[in-house]
Amino acid sequence: MDKNEITAWALANGWEVMGGHPSLIKPGSPKKEAIVRLVCLATVVNLEVKKPAGKWEKVGGAPYAKVIADPEGGPPDGLNFAAVPSISRLMQDNRDARVFAKMR
Repeated sequence: MDKNEITAWALANGWEVMGGHPSLIKPGSPKKEAIVRLVCLATVVNLEVKKPAGKWEKVGGAPYAKVIADPEGGPPDGLNFAAVPSISRLMQDNRDARVFAKMR
């Protein structure tokens, strides 16, 4: 996958661009602050999680050539999404929040 494909996948799965990176926010939080983000650099993409102290920690990353799309639309292989507890639930919550925001 390349940067555009990863970004397109993320946006289709509840992520939104914040600070220039596809990001997920904490559901129900009054502040729209990212807690998980994909940092797309020139040759690699990194999965980062925000620690309670406010510092970003890299939990996975790979060159674009090693990131493989999931045929069923799930998280791409190669970025260690398994290191983020409940990533599927977080993506679903963010997707739902975007849908309900449009209904208001």
